[in-house]
Amino acid sequence: MSLENYVIYITYLNKKLNGFFEKQYPYICCKKGCAKCCMNGEYPFSAIEFDFLMIGFSRLPADVQEKIMSEIKSLKDKKSKENKETFTHKCPFLINNECSVYDFRGIICRSFGLIAINEHGNSKIPFCAFEGLNYANVLDVETKIISSEKYKKLGDVPQPLAFNVSYNFLTSETIAENFKIDFGEKKPLLDWFK
Repeated sequence: MSLENYVIYITYLNKKLNGFFEKQYPYICCKKGCAKCCMNGEYPFSAIEFDFLMIGFSRLPADVQEKIMSEIKSLKDKKSKENKETFTHKCPFLINNECSVYDFRGIICRSFGLIAINEHGNSKIPFCAFEGLNYANVLDVETKIISSEKYKKLGDVPQPLAFNVSYNFLTSETIAENFKIDFGEKKPLLDWFK
């Protein structure tokens, strides 16, 4: 039952996020094949997200599954040798700059790219802005904030906004209760693989 409710939630979330992205169209550079957001992260996943991801994985051709599992093994070996608290890496599900499990991807993958409101109420600009992508056209790189001067130069466009799309909020107790979901344990994607 919880997985069915999760699918209902993801459908709802996709609709909301698509609306947010549409409202921010002058600042968004996301497109198929970009994949900057998939190149260097830890990718937090809850238990139910991982279960959903693995449904998508099970539908992939055997050779693609093998390639992904080989990459996961390699990353896990590297992680164990580095022995760091955080280990960032390219997502093993990214093949030829495309997500091989796109329809089954995690919440962090769906929400990345917008200016998010973090748990302290502060705005967090996506890192891709500093690489010339989302919101780069209104970013003051020196101060690391959105420039009202740059925004005004764009003319008659919607204001750059921050949305409550942090991973912690989107997998919060409130969301779990409202959608009758048990997110379960949350940990980096690689840690789900034994």
